[in-house]
Amino acid sequence: MRVIYPGSFDPVTYGHIDIIDRCAKQFNEVIVAVLDNRSKKNMFSIDERIELLKTTLSDYTNVQIDTFSGLLVDYAKEKGCNKVVRGLRAISDFEYEMQMALANKKLSHEMETFFMVAQGRYAYLSSSIVKEIAIFGGDISCFVPKAVEDAIKKK
Repeated sequence: MRVIYPGSFDPVTYGHIDIIDRCAKQFNEVIVAVLDNRSKKNMFSIDERIELLKTTLSDYTNVQIDTFSGLLVDYAKEKGCNKVVRGLRAISDFEYEMQMALANKKLSHEMETFFMVAQGRYAYLSSSIVKEIAIFGGDISCFVPKAVEDAIKKK
Protein backbone atom coordinates (compact mmCIF):
# COMPACT_ATOMS: atom_id res chain seq x y z
CA MET A 1 0.00 0.00 0.00
CA ARG A 2 1.23 3.46 -0.96
CA VAL A 3 0.58 6.66 1.02
CA ILE A 4 1.37 10.34 0.57
CA TYR A 5 2.61 12.45 3.49
CA PRO A 6 2.31 16.05 2.26
CA GLY A 7 3.66 19.18 3.91
CA SER A 8 5.85 22.23 3.54
CA PHE A 9 8.68 20.75 5.67
CA ASP A 10 10.22 24.20 6.16
CA PRO A 11 12.26 22.85 7.89
CA VAL A 12 11.79 19.15 8.50
CA THR A 13 11.70 18.43 12.25
CA TYR A 14 11.98 15.35 14.42
CA GLY A 15 8.18 15.44 14.61
CA HIS A 16 7.94 15.04 10.83
CA ILE A 17 10.58 12.32 10.88
CA ASP A 18 8.66 10.44 13.57
CA ILE A 19 5.52 10.41 11.40
CA ILE A 20 7.56 9.32 8.35
CA ASP A 21 9.26 6.57 10.35
CA ARG A 22 5.94 5.25 11.62
CA CYS A 23 4.42 5.43 8.12
CA ALA A 24 7.40 3.56 6.67
CA LYS A 25 6.64 0.71 9.08
CA GLN A 26 2.91 0.61 8.19
CA PHE A 27 2.92 1.17 4.43
CA ASN A 28 4.89 -0.39 1.56
CA GLU A 29 5.72 3.01 0.07
CA VAL A 30 5.67 6.51 1.52
CA ILE A 31 5.80 9.55 -0.72
CA VAL A 32 6.93 12.60 1.22
CA ALA A 33 5.40 15.33 -0.94
CA VAL A 34 6.85 18.78 -0.41
CA LEU A 35 4.36 21.53 -1.22
CA ASP A 36 5.76 24.22 -3.50
CA ASN A 37 3.56 27.14 -2.51
CA ARG A 38 5.20 30.18 -4.09
CA SER A 39 2.84 32.59 -2.31
CA LYS A 40 4.19 31.48 1.07
CA LYS A 41 7.45 32.94 2.37
CA ASN A 42 9.63 29.97 3.20
CA MET A 43 13.01 29.88 4.91
CA PHE A 44 14.25 27.25 2.47
CA SER A 45 13.67 26.95 -1.27
CA ILE A 46 11.88 23.89 -2.58
CA ASP A 47 15.20 22.42 -3.74
CA GLU A 48 16.79 23.00 -0.33
CA ARG A 49 13.86 21.35 1.47
CA ILE A 50 14.01 18.35 -0.84
CA GLU A 51 17.76 18.03 -0.32
CA LEU A 52 17.42 18.24 3.48
CA LEU A 53 14.73 15.56 3.39
CA LYS A 54 16.84 13.31 1.16
CA THR A 55 19.82 13.71 3.51
CA THR A 56 17.71 13.11 6.61
CA LEU A 57 15.79 10.14 5.23
CA SER A 58 18.56 8.42 3.28
CA ASP A 59 18.30 5.20 5.33
CA TYR A 60 14.68 4.56 4.35
CA THR A 61 14.31 2.28 1.33
CA ASN A 62 10.54 2.67 1.00
CA VAL A 63 10.40 6.48 1.28
CA GLN A 64 10.66 8.75 -1.72
CA ILE A 65 10.80 12.53 -1.75
CA ASP A 66 8.80 14.46 -4.32
CA THR A 67 7.33 17.91 -4.81
CA PHE A 68 3.98 19.22 -5.92
CA SER A 69 2.04 22.44 -6.33
CA GLY A 70 -1.67 22.94 -6.65
CA LEU A 71 -4.30 20.62 -5.25
CA LEU A 72 -3.26 17.55 -3.30
CA VAL A 73 -6.06 15.50 -4.92
CA ASP A 74 -4.64 16.25 -8.38
CA TYR A 75 -1.15 15.26 -7.26
CA ALA A 76 -2.50 12.06 -5.68
CA LYS A 77 -4.30 11.11 -8.90
CA GLU A 78 -1.09 11.75 -10.85
CA LYS A 79 0.73 9.38 -8.48
CA GLY A 80 -2.03 6.77 -8.58
CA CYS A 81 -2.45 7.04 -4.83
CA ASN A 82 -5.63 7.76 -2.91
CA LYS A 83 -4.27 7.62 0.63
CA VAL A 84 -2.89 10.56 2.60
CA VAL A 85 -1.42 10.69 6.09
CA ARG A 86 -1.59 13.82 8.21
CA GLY A 87 0.00 14.28 11.61
CA LEU A 88 -2.00 15.71 14.50
CA ARG A 89 -0.42 17.50 17.45
CA ALA A 90 -3.41 19.16 19.10
CA ILE A 91 -7.17 19.64 18.82
CA SER A 92 -6.57 22.73 16.68
CA ASP A 93 -4.70 20.56 14.15
CA PHE A 94 -7.62 18.14 14.03
CA GLU A 95 -10.17 20.85 13.26
CA TYR A 96 -8.13 22.17 10.32
CA GLU A 97 -7.11 18.73 9.07
CA MET A 98 -10.67 17.41 9.25
CA GLN A 99 -11.85 20.31 7.07
CA MET A 100 -9.07 19.58 4.56
CA ALA A 101 -9.86 15.85 4.58
CA LEU A 102 -13.55 16.51 3.92
CA ALA A 103 -12.75 18.99 1.14
CA ASN A 104 -10.35 16.48 -0.45
CA LYS A 105 -13.00 13.75 -0.17
CA LYS A 106 -15.52 16.03 -1.91
CA LEU A 107 -13.03 16.72 -4.72
CA SER A 108 -12.04 13.07 -5.03
CA HIS A 109 -14.38 10.45 -3.59
CA GLU A 110 -11.56 7.88 -3.58
CA MET A 111 -9.32 10.02 -1.34
CA GLU A 112 -8.84 8.68 2.19
CA THR A 113 -7.04 10.62 4.91
CA PHE A 114 -5.39 8.81 7.80
CA PHE A 115 -4.56 10.80 10.92
CA MET A 116 -1.50 9.89 12.92
CA VAL A 117 -1.28 11.36 16.40
CA ALA A 118 2.09 12.86 17.32
CA GLN A 119 3.98 11.20 20.10
CA GLY A 120 3.83 13.27 23.28
CA ARG A 121 7.44 14.39 23.01
CA TYR A 122 6.65 16.03 19.64
CA ALA A 123 3.13 17.33 20.35
CA TYR A 124 4.32 20.94 20.68
CA LEU A 125 6.90 20.89 17.89
CA SER A 126 6.42 22.80 14.65
CA SER A 127 8.64 24.22 11.95
CA SER A 128 7.49 27.71 12.98
CA ILE A 129 8.68 27.17 16.55
CA VAL A 130 12.05 25.90 15.31
CA LYS A 131 12.49 28.97 13.09
CA GLU A 132 11.50 31.32 15.91
CA ILE A 133 13.98 29.76 18.35
CA ALA A 134 16.72 29.83 15.72
CA ILE A 135 16.11 33.51 14.89
CA PHE A 136 16.82 34.38 18.52
CA GLY A 137 19.92 32.20 18.70
CA GLY A 138 18.38 29.36 20.72
CA ASP A 139 19.58 25.79 20.62
CA ILE A 140 17.51 23.82 18.09
CA SER A 141 19.56 20.62 18.15
CA CYS A 142 16.84 18.73 20.05
CA PHE A 143 14.22 19.66 17.43
CA VAL A 144 15.94 18.96 14.08
CA PRO A 145 18.66 16.71 12.66
CA LYS A 146 22.22 18.06 12.47
CA ALA A 147 22.04 18.70 8.70
CA VAL A 148 18.93 20.83 9.19
CA GLU A 149 20.44 22.65 12.17
CA ASP A 150 23.53 23.49 10.10
CA ALA A 151 21.40 24.68 7.18
CA ILE A 152 19.35 26.92 9.46
CA LYS A 153 22.49 28.43 10.99
CA LYS A 154 23.76 29.26 7.48
CA LYS A 155 20.51 31.08 6.72
